[in-house]
Amino acid sequence: MSEDSFWKIPEVFNFQSDVVECLAREADKLALVHKALDGTITPYTFSDVARKSAALSAALQALGVRKGHRIIVMFPRRPEWQIAMLAVLRLGAVPIPCIEMLTAKDVAYRVRHAGATAAITSAKNVAKFAEVTNELRVKVAIGPAYGWDEYEQLIDDYSNSSVEPAVVRAEDPAILYYTSGSTGLPKGVLHASRALYAWRSSAKHWLDLSRDDLIWCTADTGWSKAGTSILFGPWSMGSAVFMYEGAFDPVERLTLLREQKITVYCAAATELLQVADAGLAESSLPDLRRVVSAGEALNPAVVARWQDGACIDPAEAYGQTETLMTILTPAKTKPRSGFMGSSAPGCELSVLREDGSFCDTDEIGQIALLSPNPQLMIEYLDDPVRTEKSFVENEKGRWFLSGDLASQNVDGYFEYCGRNDDIINTSGYRVGPFEVESILLEHPAIAECAVVAEPDLNRGEIIKAVVVLRHDFDASESLVNDIQHFVKKATAPYKYPRKVVFLEALPKTLTGKIQRNVLRQI
Repeated sequence: MSEDSFWKIPEVFNFQSDVVECLAREADKLALVHKALDGTITPYTFSDVARKSAALSAALQALGVRKGHRIIVMFPRRPEWQIAMLAVLRLGAVPIPCIEMLTAKDVAYRVRHAGATAAITSAKNVAKFAEVTNELRVKVAIGPAYGWDEYEQLIDDYSNSSVEPAVVRAEDPAILYYTSGSTGLPKGVLHASRALYAWRSSAKHWLDLSRDDLIWCTADTGWSKAGTSILFGPWSMGSAVFMYEGAFDPVERLTLLREQKITVYCAAATELLQVADAGLAESSLPDLRRVVSAGEALNPAVVARWQDGACIDPAEAYGQTETLMTILTPAKTKPRSGFMGSSAPGCELSVLREDGSFCDTDEIGQIALLSPNPQLMIEYLDDPVRTEKSFVENEKGRWFLSGDLASQNVDGYFEYCGRNDDIINTSGYRVGPFEVESILLEHPAIAECAVVAEPDLNRGEIIKAVVVLRHDFDASESLVNDIQHFVKKATAPYKYPRKVVFLEALPKTLTGKIQRNVLRQI
């Protein structure tokens, strides 16, 4: 099947009017269940969401927002996030989802780099915009904020108003994400409307969603994963979404999974590990039928805990802010331990050497996506040099380079090996950190870990393991020796960590990724 015949991308696509309003008219049902910090649970139908977002879009248009404008949207896990996102999309403007943990410096950078014309946030975040307030033409906040229009009041004032949804063509800019990169300033990743349409594919083939499902994806609202698994993917399939505003508590996660009758649970591997260790085996989750993970490699130890505790095989997927899910474990396919999955339907991926040639079976190289592909970004915003450097050409075509290393076996399954700059070269041996991390997590004392390189005069680099211990273990020299021997017994001797460092917590970016560059300096 050709790419075009698989995707069937429409020439014109406005997500708010073509998906949400369509569902509200044709098959109105539960769209969202929200649990607030005070414990209040509020359900929303598709007609509720459609009505509120249409009113807000009319208000934004009256205030001066136009097609193509870029709009900061900064909310916690609350229904106001979806409603604001839809209102912006309805006008053909470009939302910039942002997590609340951003500092004033982070906010100012995004506003200026993107040339944002408006911001929609909550009153408690308004102070973060102080430096750039005068640069924003439109400012909307939940709750009273001096000089800002009030979100709820605007919806009330324009509840009887109507504006025509914008005509948004497939190649029109539709959403802008900022990556968290381990070094340098964040990159603006600009996606087209075709991507909002195409992201339904992973909701179908990986999340395995239908109109009968209630999915809980715990990603923060500023992550691209939230877009595909809290908004665009589920609602394209007519599924309902659960959102919880509270902080992470693994025991509470298990309670909510049971009480809310969640059928599909999507979380990062670190969260799945902690939830499994919080009493999964003693919990009853009769409604939960699928558990999936993305954003970081899924270690076999995590899979084993869910298999033992809930008789569920977590299904992994791989994607980036630039592409979203392009490698996945399809529904009704048993996951292969240690493998991310195979190429997603409609996507052709391969493993390439530095010169662009194809790697042999099981050879480590860089994951690459054949373009054009509707899931692929338009560009790194206003950075044509960086954009062009992300592509390589060979006899098959033009490939987008992910920066991630993997190998592909004879069956087409990809095994993750780390970032391009994470590979450790020790005494001439190339070692992927993920392989060693997977073994370390099997050790009963280790809760979390990361493996990085440390310069060494004799070996060039040595393997350094940075570990977080479980609460009933204490750091000691004997524990270091035990950990080292544990790895030696499980893999080739040259892969054991010659240095072990204990930390109370791993340093992470705002989006939860381990900061390996920081760990290298410890």
